[in-house]
Amino acid sequence: MPLDRMITKAYDLIRKKRVERLGDGLYNIIGEHGTYAVARKIDGTVTCTCPGFANKGRCSHSLAVLLLNDPSLLKSVGREIGRSSDRGASGDAQR
Repeated sequence: MPLDRMITKAYDLIRKKRVERLGDGLYNIIGEHGTYAVARKIDGTVTCTCPGFANKGRCSHSLAVLLLNDPSLLKSVGREIGRSSDRGASGDAQR
């Protein structure tokens, strides 16, 4: 999955409140294809139980947890996604 798509999916998981903090760095993520557990270690690294993370070492679920734990990054991503949406909508209107 392209990185921009993964970022958008991660942001949507947060926006739609599909990330549940269980405590002690454990999160329950309700994804499009199932519910997965994400663990955030003391050093900030994350792991996820989804097949994508097992195959590629990254996924939108783990990225959502990273974004939640960095409010300034989450805010920046939200602004950028908003700008991209605005550009897409204005491009559609011009057609």
